[in-house]
Amino acid sequence: MRTAIKKVIALIAAGDRDAARQAYEKAVPVIDHAAGKGLIHANKAARHKSRLNQHIRGM
Repeated sequence: MRTAIKKVIALIAAGDRDAARQAYEKAVPVIDHAAGKGLIHANKAARHKSRLNQHIRGM
């Protein structure tokens, strides 16, 4: 999960919006799976997804 998030953050920093969006779409199910398994709280998963999406929209 952390690797998927880091990939999105790296692409946002690089300024590649399309690639960041694709990486975000791949990261969302990974984050949701971790929340479903109880590895992280559901609110933390939602917070990660929201903040990543906010950064992508702000590009």
